[in-house]
Amino acid sequence: MYEVFVNETPLIITSFTKKNNTLPTYPFHSIDFIELMKKLNKKKCKGIVLISDNLKKDWANFTQNFEVIVAAGGLVLNKKKEVLFIYRNDQWDLPKGKVEKNEHIATAAIREVEEECGISNLELKRKITTTYHIYNLKGLKLKETHWFLMTSSFKGNLKPQLEEGITAVIFKNNMLAKIALKNTYKNIQLVYDAYRNL
Repeated sequence: MYEVFVNETPLIITSFTKKNNTLPTYPFHSIDFIELMKKLNKKKCKGIVLISDNLKKDWANFTQNFEVIVAAGGLVLNKKKEVLFIYRNDQWDLPKGKVEKNEHIATAAIREVEEECGISNLELKRKITTTYHIYNLKGLKLKETHWFLMTSSFKGNLKPQLEEGITAVIFKNNMLAKIALKNTYKNIQLVYDAYRNL
């Protein structure tokens, strides 16, 4: 199953044929792609489910409609098991960024966390999940972000990467993390939920 967000509205592409009672469901091959994007972008529905009879092939066909941007990031824990958050564009987020040419995804994840948060001593533990969202910037882009669980024993001052629009970097305990997640993106909630279910 793939869950892609368009302006925070979910588009689910799945081979699971049971009807979703909360979202309209259509066969994958029956949709008009341009109309679908317009509907989701304007939030004219709570989301859409597309049923695929060949998920691998249909996902490949779907992604051909976009320039795919591969990114990587981390959910970082300190010794107290607090989660590292960044604040950007008036929302709480997790550090992430674009994978550079010929760069390994895990290496990019560590680099981006270091750059955006001014942190070091990162230890990559495992892959958490992959998230997807679509945005329009000189054409439609599909951002595919690979998320990793990391730990750090860093004790210095965290430094937000101001040139990237990050104004705060902070570790949050479970209670504060839940509050932050009320003002975040749906993909970040997915990452946090996947981490909690590890």
